[in-house]
Amino acid sequence: MTKKVPLTDEIVFTVADLVDDAQQPTREPSHSEIEFQINRYNLQKGDPRSQGLTVGKAKRIRAVLSWAMETDHEAGEKLVASLISLIKARGGFRETSKNYVGKEAIINAQVAFKEEGFDLSKEGDLRVLVLDNLSDLEKEDALRAYIRRAKKGAEDAALLAGTGKDLLEAVSAFILTKLWGDYPQTSNFPTLLGQTFTALGLITSKQNNNQSNRKAHQRFEASLYELGCSVNMLRNKEGTGHGRPFLPTLTEGEAKAAVESMGMISEFLMNKLKNVQ
Repeated sequence: MTKKVPLTDEIVFTVADLVDDAQQPTREPSHSEIEFQINRYNLQKGDPRSQGLTVGKAKRIRAVLSWAMETDHEAGEKLVASLISLIKARGGFRETSKNYVGKEAIINAQVAFKEEGFDLSKEGDLRVLVLDNLSDLEKEDALRAYIRRAKKGAEDAALLAGTGKDLLEAVSAFILTKLWGDYPQTSNFPTLLGQTFTALGLITSKQNNNQSNRKAHQRFEASLYELGCSVNMLRNKEGTGHGRPFLPTLTEGEAKAAVESMGMISEFLMNKLKNVQ
């Protein structure tokens, strides 16, 4: 079970539906259990009940998560993951349980999470989608979900779980496989990214044409290639034991800029792929 998951409007609504018991006898988790999780991530200011309002569970969760989206996105992501774990622990995903949330609510949540690159099983296990197990269309959707998270600076989008690849590596491998049928798995990163640029008809900084004669868009493309290589060099390939994808010498601001750069370059390449297929 992951410790945090994407926080989007659709996920807010579907998670709220998972705790909604307004149309039936009360089921767990209780308000007090939900409150414990809210307080755990210091999101009390977004809780209507902390302001003396009486609201149901679904409205309460919608309010807190919507508030988190605006004020503390990471805390909101952690709360979502904890709520899924809590609902599972109370039997919410088990059809024989009195706390079962219902098939439709589960399916809606599965769709919302899948669009963000996560798999929610019918048993309530929430995990990052493993790209190797997906079809081409599903893989493209998952990569675009990672890209959206990377553009927001989410570090967990930089290094793809279960693959050993960072986002730019995975995008390059996907594009070359689509265009060439395979990709050179033993190539170093600059070569892999360079081949991706070439396959898409883009200029890299390694090409020997007279740089002073390059058009503005070619200089832009070459700069993106160089930026991609630079970000890859910041990869923490040894690991810190805490899952941080970048070297420990980087500040939080530098790491955020690095992962946002990965997202921006990856999106640029994926969009270019549409034009050459």
